[in-house]
Amino acid sequence: MPLLQRAFALALALPCVSAAFAPYTFTDAKSLLETHCVQCHDAKSPAAGLNLRLFTTPESLSERAPKWNTILTRVRNSEMPPRGTPAPAADQREAFSTWLYGALKQQACSGGLTAGPAPLRRLNRSQYASTIRDLLNLHVDVSTALPLDGAGGEGFDNAAETLFLSPVHAEKYLDAAKLALDFAAKDKRSRAKFLVAAPGPGKSPHQAAREILENFLPRAFRRPITEPDLQPYLELFDLSQKARAAFEESILYALKGVLVSPQFLFRAEAPNTTPQARLLDDYALATRLSYFLWGSTPDSLLLALAETGKLHDPEVLQGQVARMLRNEKSFDFVQSFVEQWLGTRSLAQTIHPDAKLFAVYAADEELRGDVRYQPVLFFREILANNLSLLNLIESDFTITTRKLQKLYGLNVVPPRQDKSGQPQRIELPANSHRGGLLGMSAVLVVSSHPQRTSPVLRGKWILDAMLGTPPPPPPPDVPPLEEATGPAPRSVRELLAQHRANPVCASCHSRIDPLGFALENYDALGRWRTEDGGKPVDARAMLPDGTTFEGPDQLKAVLLAQKKLFVRNLANKMLGYALGRGLTLKDSCVVDTIVSEVENQNYSAASLVNAVVMSVPFRYQAAK
Repeated sequence: MPLLQRAFALALALPCVSAAFAPYTFTDAKSLLETHCVQCHDAKSPAAGLNLRLFTTPESLSERAPKWNTILTRVRNSEMPPRGTPAPAADQREAFSTWLYGALKQQACSGGLTAGPAPLRRLNRSQYASTIRDLLNLHVDVSTALPLDGAGGEGFDNAAETLFLSPVHAEKYLDAAKLALDFAAKDKRSRAKFLVAAPGPGKSPHQAAREILENFLPRAFRRPITEPDLQPYLELFDLSQKARAAFEESILYALKGVLVSPQFLFRAEAPNTTPQARLLDDYALATRLSYFLWGSTPDSLLLALAETGKLHDPEVLQGQVARMLRNEKSFDFVQSFVEQWLGTRSLAQTIHPDAKLFAVYAADEELRGDVRYQPVLFFREILANNLSLLNLIESDFTITTRKLQKLYGLNVVPPRQDKSGQPQRIELPANSHRGGLLGMSAVLVVSSHPQRTSPVLRGKWILDAMLGTPPPPPPPDVPPLEEATGPAPRSVRELLAQHRANPVCASCHSRIDPLGFALENYDALGRWRTEDGGKPVDARAMLPDGTTFEGPDQLKAVLLAQKKLFVRNLANKMLGYALGRGLTLKDSCVVDTIVSEVENQNYSAASLVNAVVMSVPFRYQAAK
């Protein structure tokens, strides 16, 4: 790699390190810990039981890797040293963190690829809604009363770390089950899906109930059932019959028991009791695949393939991936993944541009929907047509509606005339500034303040969402920016000079702000502008290594030059989403193989999904 390109890569990729090329060693790390940490974590009375006197040799990186990883997390997040005690400067903190991550990763990857944990997790709210929909053929969302799920793992709400079952959940799931079955019993299509038998000449109520449950339970539990699986629900049916309830009331009572069963609400896999990692059983693989790409229960074809034991065949498995991505149910996966990865889900929750300053947005619900769904539909277009993932950085097409075109100042006639206002793919004219994610209002709004743009938020968004190299948290007591008021209004760039003039802030802001400055031609709603605060927009930027660029188009060229960082972050996010858990250092070795596969396949979207599905952590089960 040429020296200038290497310097530029480090300027983007590394956190705020002033001496990017200075070699960092174990001795440097030990010195930082001695200076700032050992006084609280010594051998006599170590705080939190952490005795740093045990971390004095390079061998401790392998001998005490979990503890070193804890140290990395606490230092990187500025949680240690605690406030009020002398702390390392930002460049020292980040040099230590960058070195330690690399050292731990090298140690973790030395043993080859591993399966990793597969913790028990309940269905999250959206998975529950989709599973009920497919299980009962019921197109009513009965999950709205369930509590919202918090983000965990790699930032997604399907992470096992947060999917516990509280008393509130238990009560709400019971209510949701009753509501779902009440609706389903009144819907002709739904009844045909699950009420597959009825008492009649030669068939007793008990026999009809058994037939219904034998059909329903394997689909609800996502695996074959045994007689012990069946008996508790037959007993519920019989108990209701003894109370002289009608047949339908009794079978609905039994089915409600199924829908609040841990075997339905939780995704659990038969434990691996062997000393070696092994392939998942085919039913567990079908479930992993279905909840990854559909956010719902496996369909009949997946379960049939699991029954034949053919699902692990690479050709069969990749064929199922292609089929599932073509299915309309994949929209749930795309929306869930994209909105949480990019942070645009908050457009429907907490982020609202100022209604007075941006009345066109506040007054038009349809426009707000168009803005929110543009990145989702764009990503789905890339997946559906197996296009290059680099289109997410820069593209010569986008997905728009009439209202989005008006907002963006475009006047492009779609390939097919559609007066309904539905989103359509259009080819972008030259100099439209709308290619890729950075030209979309959804991204530009979530990285702005309600009243104005924020180069800091936008730069941080690029480092975090696109490159996977988020800056550390700001130091405490950072003063807020003054507002651009007075007889001579100042631009946001001028206001930010306050922070860059502060040596404590400058090391990070010199890395964050330039990326945001390049987007200053977009206002807080994402509209193109040439003035800010009565002055011409200054979209020039310079990175710490001296690399200069101006405006969004040159910024995209900067990001394309670092496409490996982007693809690695995207692979990291997708693997975390697919596994439904936080990734470990050992998983970073898997991410390396996924990135290599995507590069070999010319960055095609299908290669990313297939590489995740074919990966060791996705298809294998860790040893006991």
